[in-house]
Amino acid sequence: MKRKIFNQYVDEVVKLFCISKDDLFVKSKRRNLVDARYTLYYLCSTRPMRLKYITQFMLDNGYDIAHNNIMHGIKCMQEKVNEDNDYKLIIKRLELCVA
Repeated sequence: MKRKIFNQYVDEVVKLFCISKDDLFVKSKRRNLVDARYTLYYLCSTRPMRLKYITQFMLDNGYDIAHNNIMHGIKCMQEKVNEDNDYKLIIKRLELCVA
């Protein structure tokens, strides 16, 4: 069940950021890719999805990441959502796309 939700969020995030799935799961610090991953982590955390699952699903897609890095991404995105109405609207729109 959680894997299906994760994959739906991946599909929506890559569309929003105009990137490929491969780009999302490549080790890169390019700002648009980092923002896309942080958005994915945040969406999964609001579902709520355990960090263990997020970590495993990322690894299943070839992206090895530690729990603390995911928590950092969630925190960064939470700050953006709290401070910027555009981010808040984007998150709401993405949440509605996933059943």
